[in-house]
Amino acid sequence: MSKPYYKRVLLKLSGEALAGEQKYGIEPQILTTIASEIKEVVESGTQMALVIGGGNIFRGLAASSRGMDRASADYMGMLATMINSLAMQDALEKIGVDTRVQSAIEMREVAEPYIRRRAIRHLEKGRVVILGAGTGNPYFTTDTAASLRAMEIGAEVILKGTKVDGVYSADPMKDPSALKFSKLSYIDVLKKGLQVMDATATSLCMDNNLPIIIFNIKTSGNIIKVVCGEEIGTIVKGEKK
Repeated sequence: MSKPYYKRVLLKLSGEALAGEQKYGIEPQILTTIASEIKEVVESGTQMALVIGGGNIFRGLAASSRGMDRASADYMGMLATMINSLAMQDALEKIGVDTRVQSAIEMREVAEPYIRRRAIRHLEKGRVVILGAGTGNPYFTTDTAASLRAMEIGAEVILKGTKVDGVYSADPMKDPSALKFSKLSYIDVLKKGLQVMDATATSLCMDNNLPIIIFNIKTSGNIIKVVCGEEIGTIVKGEKK
């Protein structure tokens, strides 16, 4: 195994990534596969935190567009992320990976409250910290939560696992002529409206010079490859002055 390039990373997974082809709920095989790759990363010596979306169970923005109160819909979405977080915890612990789930909304029976210093201490002890319930506030996405938490815990990079192998000029599934970008600046992402992360999350990363790597989570071995510094997917970072 190659030596890890990063000491501490935050992996952002969409809820849809856990659903697989069924488009709803959690596909156990996918959960097990991702957990096995995370175990490999932890055994290589890299500290890892996770933020998982909830779109495979409930999407707050979609519900609010159909008339539901936006704040209520977003809180429901936060609870969906906790379901995914607990499922990932179970998959990891079954293969011998120590984990802690921390929630931005207090729910003592199933998770610790999110406390920054405690999260860092868990990481230092080699545990995978799964950060659930977004930021704990409505109107903020899990992308923004990932950016915020990554900066709070001192992660060197955000790894965003998606269904495609990077960022394209258009949807590669619909447009065969779409061009793949290997490197982008934060400004490029914001100006072109590229679907990397939402504008709030991208701006947070830009203000704190936190790189984002977008890669295909469905390709076996990609997580450890990215952690070891292989140039796969698309990296978004600041322009050199």
